[in-house]
Amino acid sequence: MSKKEVETTGHSWDGIEEYNNPLPRWWLIIWYICIIWGIGYSIAMPAWPMIKGATAGVLGWSTRAQVAEKIASFEEMNAGVEAELAAADVTEVMPGSDVYNYAVNMGASVFRANCSQCHGSGAQGNVGYPTLLDNDWLWGGTIDEIAYTVQHGVRNETDDARYSEMPKFGVDELLEPEQINQVVEFVMSLSDPDGDGTNISGHSYDAALASEGAVVFEENCASCHGEDGTGDIYQGAPNLTDAIWLYGGNRDTIHETVTYARFGVMPAWGLRLSQAEVNAAALYVHQLGGGQ
Repeated sequence: MSKKEVETTGHSWDGIEEYNNPLPRWWLIIWYICIIWGIGYSIAMPAWPMIKGATAGVLGWSTRAQVAEKIASFEEMNAGVEAELAAADVTEVMPGSDVYNYAVNMGASVFRANCSQCHGSGAQGNVGYPTLLDNDWLWGGTIDEIAYTVQHGVRNETDDARYSEMPKFGVDELLEPEQINQVVEFVMSLSDPDGDGTNISGHSYDAALASEGAVVFEENCASCHGEDGTGDIYQGAPNLTDAIWLYGGNRDTIHETVTYARFGVMPAWGLRLSQAEVNAAALYVHQLGGGQ
């Protein structure tokens, strides 16, 4: 029995004929259903991009609305403990309590969203931005002092901000260039307990200039940094006798600091965050291990 030949449509191009071989009916039905479904979907759901936004669809469905609904449900669920956190004295929030556990988790999110850009994702700090993992804290490292700093910030334009300002000894010509060189060498010598000409940061200094710089330091710097250079955290004056330097402890950096001064600013987060978020951030930072 010979195989039945498929008829042609009668069309021919350069001797090539077109078979009359239509698509299967089941395939056409599915295709038509998909077309109808696509038209219905584009009418019912957000679909067509416009100049601003997209067509909303007659059902008004929105992924943003779904997210907002979920956020609202979680906020409702946590409303009680969050209100308790907002009203709490942070010094009395006990580790292990429900409020403390909630605060630490909430504070981690607040920190990542608002603080990590300057202090680092692990709170390790950066040049000009202090690490929050050690015990060397300007303005104090107790939980209530941290909470105040988060709430009001440092050297911003609010009335309750932590505030201090180092004079620009070079720019404002408060010291002669030679006096600046002298006091820089003296500052470098402050962290040399052995007096061998090399401080604990590994930087050598000129002992003769340092001796002359002692007088310059006493007359111009000791009122903030203390006669022994150990600083005053409540004035924002750092300890100059250790190896912890916010901007760097080498000769050139210290010279730049004395000449131009430093003026780091931290926002008053109390103006941007809720009280619960401020307390949570303080508790989170404190439990990282730094402070007091």
